[in-house]
Amino acid sequence: MMRDEGQRRRLEYWWVALRFSLLLCFGEQVAAQIRYSIPEEVKEGTVVGNVAKDLGLDISALTDRRFRIVSGSNDALFQINQDNGALYIDRNIDRESLCEGNNPCMMDLKIVVENPLEIHYVGVEITDVNDHSPVFPEKEQRFEIAEHTVPGTRFQLHAALDRDVGMNSVHTYKLTSNEHFEIDVRQSDDEKIPFLVLRKSLDREQNHVLKLVVTAIDGGKPKKSGALNVTIIVIDVNDNRPVFSQDTYQTRIQENVPVGTAVVQVNATDLDEGSNGDIEYSLGKTLRRKVYDIFELDSLSGEIRVKGEVDFEDTEVYKLDVQASDKGTPPLTAECRVIIKIIDVNDNKPEIDVTSLLNTVSEESKPGTAISLISVTDKDSGINGKVISTISENVPFELKTSYKENVYSIVTKGQLDRELISYYDITITATDCGQPPLSSFKTLSVQISDVNDNRPEFSQNPLELYMLENNAPGASIFSVSAADKDMNENAAVSYHIIRGEGKMNDMASFLNVNPDNGHISALKSFDFESLKTFQFQVVATDSGTPSLSSNVTVNVFLLDRNDNAPVILYPVSANGSAEGVEEIPRNVNSGHLVTKVRAYDADVGYNGWLLFSMQEVSDHSLFSLDRYTGQIRTLRSFTETDEAEHKLVILVKDNGNVSLSATATVIINAVEPKEAFAASDVKSSVKDDDENNVTFYLIITLGSVSTLFLVSIIVLIVMQCSKTPDYSSKYLQETNYDGTLCHSIQYRSGDKRYMLVGPRMSIGSTIVPGSNGNTLVVPDHRSRASGEVRAICIDRFLSILFSVS
Repeated sequence: MMRDEGQRRRLEYWWVALRFSLLLCFGEQVAAQIRYSIPEEVKEGTVVGNVAKDLGLDISALTDRRFRIVSGSNDALFQINQDNGALYIDRNIDRESLCEGNNPCMMDLKIVVENPLEIHYVGVEITDVNDHSPVFPEKEQRFEIAEHTVPGTRFQLHAALDRDVGMNSVHTYKLTSNEHFEIDVRQSDDEKIPFLVLRKSLDREQNHVLKLVVTAIDGGKPKKSGALNVTIIVIDVNDNRPVFSQDTYQTRIQENVPVGTAVVQVNATDLDEGSNGDIEYSLGKTLRRKVYDIFELDSLSGEIRVKGEVDFEDTEVYKLDVQASDKGTPPLTAECRVIIKIIDVNDNKPEIDVTSLLNTVSEESKPGTAISLISVTDKDSGINGKVISTISENVPFELKTSYKENVYSIVTKGQLDRELISYYDITITATDCGQPPLSSFKTLSVQISDVNDNRPEFSQNPLELYMLENNAPGASIFSVSAADKDMNENAAVSYHIIRGEGKMNDMASFLNVNPDNGHISALKSFDFESLKTFQFQVVATDSGTPSLSSNVTVNVFLLDRNDNAPVILYPVSANGSAEGVEEIPRNVNSGHLVTKVRAYDADVGYNGWLLFSMQEVSDHSLFSLDRYTGQIRTLRSFTETDEAEHKLVILVKDNGNVSLSATATVIINAVEPKEAFAASDVKSSVKDDDENNVTFYLIITLGSVSTLFLVSIIVLIVMQCSKTPDYSSKYLQETNYDGTLCHSIQYRSGDKRYMLVGPRMSIGSTIVPGSNGNTLVVPDHRSRASGEVRAICIDRFLSILFSVS
């Protein structure tokens, strides 16, 4: 017997293996989905199939790609061997605890591999084996049957329950041999309902109790069975049993109907009178417990009402057995079947499941890069379970459909720029097609990671620096700053000064920049009188890989300080002191020009603007001094009482904040006209005598030099006057020959032109409010300026000619 059972089990395993091979052969035709079949109750460790091989995956890379089962409550029953890709049984499988009914028992598994991210679906069908015997809900069933019962009367027996399905479920019923009863089986949907049929009338006087055994036998190999003891008590009297208006009642209700809703009303009649015709209704005792929790039956009216929550997703069809009993002695009963079908309503929102998600995406990711896999399910059926999924607008991502319905991947659809948007909240909306439609939302947060794609930027280029001369060596003079739109090390900026050859870069060697904060310090003190302007370049470099940089040009304009005292040019004596003697005739008139004190100041602007004043004078009524030109003139004619010698001490000072000065002494001798002429003749004769020997050579030399000088001056003036003046960052030095040698410095900044002037300011110049007192703003009219420059050039030319003459 045991040997036959072993042979049958081996044949069964061979049949399962054949089905498994057929599934593998035809599984490739299903779009990337594999199906296997395995019987229940197989040993743990039994291999279901080699998933990696069937999917065409590289077995050597399974561990690195994290080949694994990722979803579902049934994944604990199975495991993946990452060494060879085999799917095997990890726990004992009981089909009856996993699936109900005769439908195929399918276990859907999600298998994921990464790098690149892929998802595959594996379906495993659990086939039934005959591991359960038929079981009756009760061990014994009692019937009270009157002796007048007509042959052919049917009595419904308890139906045996077998957790197995198909051929392994209840196949037939057998009754112990007797002369009064036989068994009849009625097929109802997928159930076999046994009935005890009276074949021969009972005779209580012969036998008032009958003991029978009903055996339920399944169709498995080997067959298994269960027994029900049936006790029949024979009584008299009530000889009409209730009769239902129909054997089967069918109705339809919607799920979620309110408690107390009437479902259907059954009706039975009894031809007897009195208590033998009074009918009571009751639900069968062998129904599932859930039926009693959801429905209730009015014992008097036969109306079935809703008692609990009706959920289509839990059960689609309910089958109730209703019994009608009269009150006779013994009572007679009748049975009917009530089938309640549940209509689905749209009461379940779609569910969004995120299988995998990349929380951080590089901004240089190409369009089409997958960042997440999602699946959408809806427990409703039909149109209520049809789901449409969308992604939030105004994000550079899109949903890409998969081969399987309601499975999507989220991919990039455009270029990402962290500097514009560094963080995205992606909202996935799943809406079913029911009425009214229901929606679910899932928000995915994605951070955009930075790459070094932005250079440091200066707010302005070029930069202009105005600094006073005589700065302290080593002190900070300026600061530059560049901003980088990147972040972290890609935005860490360092600075350095470009040092190279060239006139503009000569001063860079005397500058130093702090690489961390851009503070620039000068290593030497600058002198305005020797250097007016220079420029240098600073480079800002980030710390990214590769690093990016940009540079800025800094134009430095030195501003003058009053650090030079006036220098007396005339009079100057032979020993170098500022002292001279002038002789004038006593008969000169008022306003006669006696002499002119000339001075020079190396500073510019107000610092170089010189004023003349008399510090000492012998007679205030006789001589006057022009404070701007230094000209000494007579105020009146000489009288006989006036002294012949007069001493004038002239003070020359500039207009700096702390003015500097110098003095010159002029001695004026008033002589008689004849003496003056005689003195002049004597001087001339002496001079002629001294120079007789070299006069000829001197005339030749002087003529040659003067001619060459005049030609050079004319050429330079013509070239200068033919150029359009350029005021941007250039200084124009002018010499005022009207008594005092002063400077006029012009430079340009932005749309304004600045001029540092001496005592005689040009017409139309205005002082800039709030600026240095030595600075003027000159209207930038180039055509007018060009004419002015040409006029200045001509004036200078004439002045030079007159000076030479």
